[in-house]
Amino acid sequence: MTGVLLAAVKVAVAFGFLMGTVIVLVWAERRIVAFMQNRHGPNRAGPAGILQTAADGLKLFFKESMTPRKAEFALYIAAPVLAVVPALLVFAVIPVGAPITIGGVTYTLQVTDLDVGVLYVLAVSSLGVYAVTLAGWSSGSKYPLLGSVRAAAQMISYEAALGLALVPVIMFTGTTSLAEIVEAQGGTFGGGLPAWNLVLVPSFVIFLIAGFAETNRAPFDLVEAEQEIVGGYHTEYSGMRFAFFFLAEYINVFNMAALTTVFFLGGWHGPRFGPPAVEMALPVVWFLAKTWAIVFLFIWVRATLPRVRYDQLMAFGWKRLIPVSLVWIFLSMVAIGVRRFGLPWA
Repeated sequence: MTGVLLAAVKVAVAFGFLMGTVIVLVWAERRIVAFMQNRHGPNRAGPAGILQTAADGLKLFFKESMTPRKAEFALYIAAPVLAVVPALLVFAVIPVGAPITIGGVTYTLQVTDLDVGVLYVLAVSSLGVYAVTLAGWSSGSKYPLLGSVRAAAQMISYEAALGLALVPVIMFTGTTSLAEIVEAQGGTFGGGLPAWNLVLVPSFVIFLIAGFAETNRAPFDLVEAEQEIVGGYHTEYSGMRFAFFFLAEYINVFNMAALTTVFFLGGWHGPRFGPPAVEMALPVVWFLAKTWAIVFLFIWVRATLPRVRYDQLMAFGWKRLIPVSLVWIFLSMVAIGVRRFGLPWA
């Protein structure tokens, strides 16, 4: 298989996988939140409401898209596309399983492996703020504008904490390639414990909290606070234009869970056993199991915690997460230096 054809196949498979994942994720969130809040979830379209998400997608596809009279049309149309594209691009560097060998040829289970994968993820994910800002400003309405301003300030503050949380991971593994970060977490510590980056617990907690804010999920969903600003930056969107924002949000949730798995939970590493076919498929199973466990945490938090005030949100990011991240980077640097070179007085 030629390189171009292989790349095209990988892109098509990754795109189809994300679309199917979004359908399952939306359905799972509705069912789980309904169970936690002791109420009925979707239960009409298909068994246990499994087709409800597909029905909603068809409804949005055929629904008329309204354009506000005062909208800046070109930017108004570009914003939904600019929201989806970065979400798709981030998934391109996430390794979902161990490399497999077929007919003497080794294939990697990721669209592409970049030496600067961590920097690529941070750079591409930061583009999402432009989509939100353009959507709010170009709508020509005050409530979307308020939502976009909130989103811009929130994303900037929490992206700083998100990036700082990954510095100890890079120092600990010595690489910025996502595939190599996963490989570095192979093996075991004493006592048979997996050698994942769980020793970087503060980084894990900071990254996860910042991930909630980055994906605009509760309790940090201030950019869509319907009690205050109607619906936030996408208030003036309908039909498939709104569906693009909806799609981007859930892809970002899955991406954030997958990145948490890659950076801190060993990626696709896990016990491997059974016949060759099963052993080959198990890394993908472990990766998806860990990722969906983090997704479940996202859903659980949404169903449990109330929304914080906006001043609390910003103060927590700038006055808590970022200072703690800087202190943890310093401590990690000292610990790694002592481990490699010993104590200066020894």
